[in-house]
Order: sequence, then structure tokens, then C-alpha cells
Amino acid sequence: MAKFFEGESHTFSEYLLVPGYSSAENIPANVSLKTPLVKFKRGEKSAIELNIPMVSAVMQSVSGPRLAIALAQQGGIAFIYGSQSAEDEAQMVREVKSYKAGFVVSDSTLTPEMTLGEVLDLKEKTGHSTMPVTDDGTSRGKLVGIVTSRDYRPSRDDRSKLVSEFMTPADKLITAAEDTTLKEANDIIWDNKLNTLPIVDKNGHLVSLVFRKDYDSHKSAPDELLDDSKRYMVGAGINTRDYETRVPLLVEAGADVLCIDSSEGYSEWQKRTLEWVRATYGDSVKIGAGNVVDAEGFRFLAEAGADFIKIGIGGGSICITREQKGIGRGQATSVIDVARARDQYFEETGVYIPICSDGGIVYDYHMTLALAMGSDFMMLGRYFARFDESPSDRVIVNGSYMKEYWGEGSARARNWQRYDLGGNKRGLSFVEGVDSYVPYAGPLKDGVEASLLKVKSTMCNCGALDIPELRDKAKITLVSSTSIVEGGAHDVLLKDSNQQVSYNFRS
Repeated sequence: MAKFFEGESHTFSEYLLVPGYSSAENIPANVSLKTPLVKFKRGEKSAIELNIPMVSAVMQSVSGPRLAIALAQQGGIAFIYGSQSAEDEAQMVREVKSYKAGFVVSDSTLTPEMTLGEVLDLKEKTGHSTMPVTDDGTSRGKLVGIVTSRDYRPSRDDRSKLVSEFMTPADKLITAAEDTTLKEANDIIWDNKLNTLPIVDKNGHLVSLVFRKDYDSHKSAPDELLDDSKRYMVGAGINTRDYETRVPLLVEAGADVLCIDSSEGYSEWQKRTLEWVRATYGDSVKIGAGNVVDAEGFRFLAEAGADFIKIGIGGGSICITREQKGIGRGQATSVIDVARARDQYFEETGVYIPICSDGGIVYDYHMTLALAMGSDFMMLGRYFARFDESPSDRVIVNGSYMKEYWGEGSARARNWQRYDLGGNKRGLSFVEGVDSYVPYAGPLKDGVEASLLKVKSTMCNCGALDIPELRDKAKITLVSSTSIVEGGAHDVLLKDSNQQVSYNFRS
């Protein structure tokens, strides 16, 4: 007879935190969100600690080099998607590791023959108004000029006007040599009252750009996640098919941590992958595994050698695994169950294996609940897909800015390895993800800071100044459907810009 779990399977929205005593010390400025990423022994520290409890999902529409850099600047880590060739993934990892803070490689490069219309279209797509002009339109071509929003008037200029007619030519630009330090570049910008400084090599080819606006943002990023060589840290996704060729390339490229990207982790295939990594690299290569939804799955991956374990099946906003296969479990219930197993394993072995809540985060307060229920950090897809730095296109849908977002189990991604059940079959038999849009949310930095301020504030309400203390002090209650309605605005008519209101002033 089938095994039946006692009680219902719950989601984060079915719980609330009950406030605890807050002292005068409980203010957001005093809260630390530092958390371990990989396992460690009792009395020791984790080899990798995140400064914020956020990692990005192993997805084509989420984790590219640009987002990896932006997230590392905030203190988290991105996992470059593995549904591409091993060589291309390694190159993305290499791009993040070789990035010099403050030196931006252009992703909006023009040629002199392009038109104003094309400039405006590119600006609409990327959101960037400063665009270098190179002879071949690549980010490493010979610099021939630069275009900013001050060089044209969209309301008056002909859209067929060529870039060569309104750009500022290279001979009128102030540039700096390839070996210029960031401090020297910023001094040049300030001394010459520039907004942008192109960095070029000895042959006049564009290398990167330094922006005035990035100076303040760099100074205001004390939580940057850096390795021992002061390079940004980055992770990479792998599968259980080609790990023997993919892992060496990713390690050589400098990946700080790997993650087996799979819809279901309680399998022999993940065990084989973990055993090969341990046999080949020992403990020098850090690798997470998953996903699981109960204590049994956690114990299996812990004993197989995982450095962290991901929780969640079917809870992602673009995931339809539960709908297609009837497999999964409510995310909150899964986290609670696995967290208990993690603590029990720690008591038995003295080894602490961090757990990651992957999926089910709809609102910012769900993050605090996930941490209070036992998660060490969260893997987020939809959340990061909304930002400027995600790889997907920004589009207009029904008059609103949106970003494209698709699941790895969708026909668009065709990431069959993530849903692989072994055997000789290749390809997706049926989809387990959808192709969709999410509301555009601007720069990652602004969004993450706003979300984490809410997390810190709520932790203060619970009397906690760090994540372990939150787990110890949190008081959590289930809520009824009526209580959920009560929690939002109710019994009022919300103001709307389209409403027609007449005021009856008293005389």
C-alpha cells in the first residue's frame, strides 16, 4: 500500500510570522544576512559564504554573465545555465571571472552605417542610452565614435539618419589605455567632466567602458561576493549526462561552485555524478544537488556527497510538473521537512549541509518565511528574470514593459537533460514548463535592496539579527483562507487614476 504523509501539503502563503520581542538593537542596519553556501563540519566555517541568501536559477532566461556580475556585486551568486554547449557555458563563467569591476563590456554596440531608428530600437531593448560605435559593430572592434542621448532628438530627427552623421567621432573623444586602473579611469572622468570613458588597446580597439554613474554604485556595494583573487564568484549548472567533459571545462574556467540541475534529485544518476566529482576532485570542487521534497531525499543526497541540497518540485512560476505528472509537494511543507532532516543529520554526523528553497517564492515575505522555516538560502528564477541584467528581451505587452521568461522544461528551452530519466532516449517527451512574460522591474540592485530591506525589517520584528537567530526565535502560524483575505486591502474602494471623482466642498 502507498505511504501517506500525515496532514496537508502547504505553501508559503498559508503561513504568517508572529512578532516576537524586539530590543533597541533590532533595526535593519544591524541585521546580517550572511549564510553558508556549502557544507562544513561542526566548529568550522563554510568554504563559501554568501553575503545575502539569494542565488539565481540555472535557467536560460535568468542566469547569464551580466546577471551573475550584478548579483555578485550584491553579495549573492548566479548559476550559469547548463542547457548550452559545455564550451559556451565555460566561456560565460570565464567572462564573469575576468570581469574588472567598473569596466563594462558593451552589449549595445553600433556601426556607422546603422540608422537612428536602429539606435532607438536597441535603446528600447537594452535600456542603454550610451552606445559605442565600432567599425564592425562588435564590443572589441576598432572604436570610431560614441552615441549618447544628447546626440539626437527622436521627435525631430529622421529615423533613417545614419549614425555616422550624429555620433561623436573617435578623434574628439577622450580615451584611456587598456592598462588603466579603475582609480585612474575615475580620475580622468572627474578631471575632464566626462560621463563615459572608453578604454582602448594599443590598436584603437574598444576594450570596455567606464561610467561616472558606476563610481557611486561600486562604492555602495560593501557586500560584493569575491574570491581570494578579488574576482566575482560565480556558479555553473551541470547535468547527469555529460559531466565528465563539462565539469573539467567549468573548473578550468574558474567556476566557484557547481549545481546538478535536475527536476528530481532522488536518483541514481545524481549519485553517480556526485561520486565521479568526488573521485576526480575530492572536496576541492563544491557541488550542490537536488531537487528533493522530503527527509528521505535529503538523506540520500547527503550521503552521496552533496555540498548543498535544493528543495522543491513543481513550485516554480513557470513549472507545470505537478500538473503534468502529479509529482511534487507544497514548498513550505517540503522546506520544514527537509530542514528537520538537515538538523538531525548535523546532530548525528557533525556535518552541516545547507539547504536551498528553490521555487514557490511569490512575494518578498515568502523569503523571510523560507529562511525562518530552515532554508539557508533561496534559488530564484522569476524574481531575477524581471531585471535589466537577465538575458531575455524587454518587450511591450498591452502597453506595459515586460521581460520574456521561459522554463527549462518548455519547448523553447528544450533542456531534456534536466528531466532525464536515463536510458538511450534523448529529447523532451512532453513539456514541464511554459513560455511567458514577467513584469519588468528595472535594475537588479534596486530590486534586491528593496526586497532584503523587507526581510531585515521582518527579522527585527521577530527579534533576530541573523538567519540562525531567526530560525531559533521565529513563531509561525497557519492561516485560514479568510485570514489571507483580511491580510490585504479590503472593504475599501482603492483609488484609480481613471476614476472620476467629484468633491462636494462645504461652504
